[in-house]
Amino acid sequence: MHFIFDSNSISSEMKNLFFGLITSLVLLSCQSEAPEVITPQIVPQPLELNYNLNKHFYLNSRPILLSETESADKAMGFLHDYLKSAGWSAELHESGNAQIHFKYNGEMQGEAYALKVDHEGVTIRANTDVGFFYGVQSLVQMLPTDKQIAVLPYMALLDKPRFSWRGLHLDVGRHFYSVDFIKKYIDLMAFYKLNTFHWHLTEDQGWRIEIKKYPKLTAVGSQRKETIKEKNFNPYIGDGKLYGGFYTQDEVKEIVAYAAERHVTVVPEIEMPGHSLAALAAYPELGCGPGPYEVGTRWGVYEDIYCPSEKTFAFLEDVLKEVIDLFPGDYIHIGGDEAPKAVWKKSKLAQQVIKREGLKDEFELQSYFIKRIEKFLVSKGKKLIGWDEILEGGLAPEATVMSWRGENGGIEAAENGHDVVMSPNADMYFDHYQANPENQPLAIGGYTTLESVYHYEPIPAALDSEHHKHVLGAQANVWTEYMKTSDYVEYMAYPRVVALAETVWTDPAKKDWARFQEKMQQQYKLLDARGVNYFNAATDTVKVAPNE
Repeated sequence: MHFIFDSNSISSEMKNLFFGLITSLVLLSCQSEAPEVITPQIVPQPLELNYNLNKHFYLNSRPILLSETESADKAMGFLHDYLKSAGWSAELHESGNAQIHFKYNGEMQGEAYALKVDHEGVTIRANTDVGFFYGVQSLVQMLPTDKQIAVLPYMALLDKPRFSWRGLHLDVGRHFYSVDFIKKYIDLMAFYKLNTFHWHLTEDQGWRIEIKKYPKLTAVGSQRKETIKEKNFNPYIGDGKLYGGFYTQDEVKEIVAYAAERHVTVVPEIEMPGHSLAALAAYPELGCGPGPYEVGTRWGVYEDIYCPSEKTFAFLEDVLKEVIDLFPGDYIHIGGDEAPKAVWKKSKLAQQVIKREGLKDEFELQSYFIKRIEKFLVSKGKKLIGWDEILEGGLAPEATVMSWRGENGGIEAAENGHDVVMSPNADMYFDHYQANPENQPLAIGGYTTLESVYHYEPIPAALDSEHHKHVLGAQANVWTEYMKTSDYVEYMAYPRVVALAETVWTDPAKKDWARFQEKMQQQYKLLDARGVNYFNAATDTVKVAPNE
């Protein structure tokens, strides 16, 4: 509507009355429009979620946060910092009224939390710091990314995870990434309630962690003279460019502490007895051959591995002592995969060990190797975890198995009373193509879609129910042979990590692929706001695996 008047022809009282009428009309007009109430699109899907879009609470741009329990202080501080960074004028109060409340609930355990929205505002209840933290993540997922006000529906949410191991891996041996990127990687994990970061730190192509007793591991082992160009294996073509990098122990401590603040445990992987060429290049006396060795420049499996000598075991124990001091979590991953036995068959020393220990063959020699390392780790209060090849020749007494060559290794280990983490390459390898390779950047091969990740069931159908308790959870792996940049890592990881989150957190009865696809539209906005270079699976129309 339009009003035209001569301000000189009316009194000041009439002016005030007139402008008051206009203001009332404008406010009445605004209030008559139905508010845009946010539909919760939380990933992973909560255990219980009920909401009413006809009733709502306005969370304004200056929310007051109030905690009634010390166990919520860190999570409340995290939310406050996030809101500030996103342009909200949030305030922390010690008493009085608030729009976001944190309250203790002694009946909840571990990672469980509840979130409620009603006329009093937002209330997050939990028993632990991590429970409050996950409640904050769910709230943040409902907040708009383009404005500092939220119209939240009245809702009641009760949630807890299905599995204790909700893992994501990153290979920094083939390609190296900055500390800032590792932190971003962990931030995104925590946002989706993943809690285990498997940090693959040593490889044939590079040793990436400082070990003070053995400085040549980084002075020599962290550098390769060049890198194979794309897939030019035969004939081999290298790029002629020196490549390297490693994390200092101070940087490792910084990352581990950063992860712990976000309730992510870092599990380091120190490969043995295979995938050890970078270490042999630094200390050739650890190999079975005469050397010299050089850090690997091509991808794949190398014949040269650690020799099972006392010198090697002393070296590995020294390395692990420093690693143990840096990583407070329960587990140390020792690899154990893809260890060719040819050099052991030719090695006089290796054959002497087989004879001395009464072993049948080189596979039992690897089992002996792993068992010795496990005994050392257990003596230091740690648990050994390794890829499913550690089953060959006999599994170490207390070892946990990460099953990557399908599910059979995990089934065998669980049936024998060992804990397992399911990570089958068909569904959990994020270095695979996620769409038609003709339209995608170079990858190692395979074909693992967002949908296949979402539908993966960590408990194998062939596993008897009495052994289900041994399945700790599942993990996706990001091997980086063809991922030269952090942007490409994100492109291969996301949005598949979002599907992984629901796979490892949500009860199967609560999962719904159609609903998940709808939720992804909000998730893409959240990823945009966080500067993630994701692949938009919604725009891809490939429904079946293409021929390769």
